[in-house]
Amino acid sequence: MLAPILIAAAVGYLLGSLPFGHLIARAKGVNIFEVGSKNPGSTNVLRVLGKGPGYLAFSLDALKGAVAVGWPLLFYTMIDRIVVEGSTHTYVGYSISRPAAVAGLVGALLGHSFSCFTKFRGGKGVATAAGGFLVLLPIETLVAGAVWIMVFYVSRYVSLASILASVALPVATFFLIHSPLLLGLSTVIALFVIIRHRANIVRLLNGTENKFVKKKENPQ
Repeated sequence: MLAPILIAAAVGYLLGSLPFGHLIARAKGVNIFEVGSKNPGSTNVLRVLGKGPGYLAFSLDALKGAVAVGWPLLFYTMIDRIVVEGSTHTYVGYSISRPAAVAGLVGALLGHSFSCFTKFRGGKGVATAAGGFLVLLPIETLVAGAVWIMVFYVSRYVSLASILASVALPVATFFLIHSPLLLGLSTVIALFVIIRHRANIVRLLNGTENKFVKKKENPQ
């Protein structure tokens, strides 16, 4: 049972390591590691290059998490059904598919945050986590997404919205689903996201964090 988990984690890491924000910025002639917050995440891409590149970076980063989670769920369940369907045995694939999916998401987050393609530099993992959890915990992820939207539109702080949304996910998981594995995963990843935002937390406490403000168009 260990091999499928290790394979899912390794594939997840490679998927997560794909530096889409960096590649999108480079296509525009910008080194994202040298501008704005110097972070290759979608928020910095959005601030520096605008909505189109920023939304594209977010979508691709989320897709990394979704694929890292989705393929183990589908593949190992499918393999198991082919092997033992119609027998009295327990579905081995079902029992391993969820742990493998969890390993895939953890690997994707580590890859996104410490990409082997960018000298182990990376983003903070919010979009990748959102994509993975949308597959694993769709309702709970929508709850966390609603928290993100409300906090952002009230405060205009992307970092604060991301932190509170990450906290909302394990809370929603605790009340809506009885799975120690997924509750533990959502809690650990919430802590991971918070730790990745530690510099933002210091700036929030000091009142120096940048708000996301729409740029005013120059009158013609």
